[in-house]
Amino acid sequence: MKIKWLGHAAFVISSIKGMKIFTDPYAPDERLSYGEINEPADIVTVSHDHSDHNNVVAVSGNPEIVREASDVKGIKFDSVLVSHDDAQGKERGNNTIFCFDIDEIRICHLGDLGHKLSENQIAQVGKVDVLLIPVGGFYTIDAATATRVCNQIKPKIIIPMHFKNSKCDFPISGVDEFLKGKPNVRQLDTSEVEFQARELPDNAEIIVLKSAL
Repeated sequence: MKIKWLGHAAFVISSIKGMKIFTDPYAPDERLSYGEINEPADIVTVSHDHSDHNNVVAVSGNPEIVREASDVKGIKFDSVLVSHDDAQGKERGNNTIFCFDIDEIRICHLGDLGHKLSENQIAQVGKVDVLLIPVGGFYTIDAATATRVCNQIKPKIIIPMHFKNSKCDFPISGVDEFLKGKPNVRQLDTSEVEFQARELPDNAEIIVLKSAL
């Protein structure tokens, strides 16, 4: 299984057999200058209807759109309804966490999670191998809360997303705030990483990818 980070909360997750799942496609603008999306996919997940997460028309290949728990093209998508803020959605509405299995690896994309998870939400998420987690704060959980969420979920691989950099001029923090003081960090000079179920680490590893666009 391969995970490619395009930028922001957008990933393309590819199975060994070539199935492609696209998460939260963004619409570029003056504050979000990642490149135009030109990736095809079989399935697109949308955590919430904000323009930096729901630009499904940009994804080619006539994909199926998933916005809630579904069985699509042989893949079961479990969903957990959470809030985009820490005020029970009163400020920014709801957000959907998606969990699904590719090549025997359980992936969880938190979308724009805005709060620490409850015990019930943790139970709904369940076992996670690879966690795609926002860390920038302001619109989502910040570095400190993201650390707590990682400790709640206990994934084997943590891939940060939704943080400030040269292509994201949102009023949020960069990834370094989240990485500070943490062991087992790999910052790669590539947008893509490959995993095999039998080779996942015993101790949680953080992998920072370079955006593809």
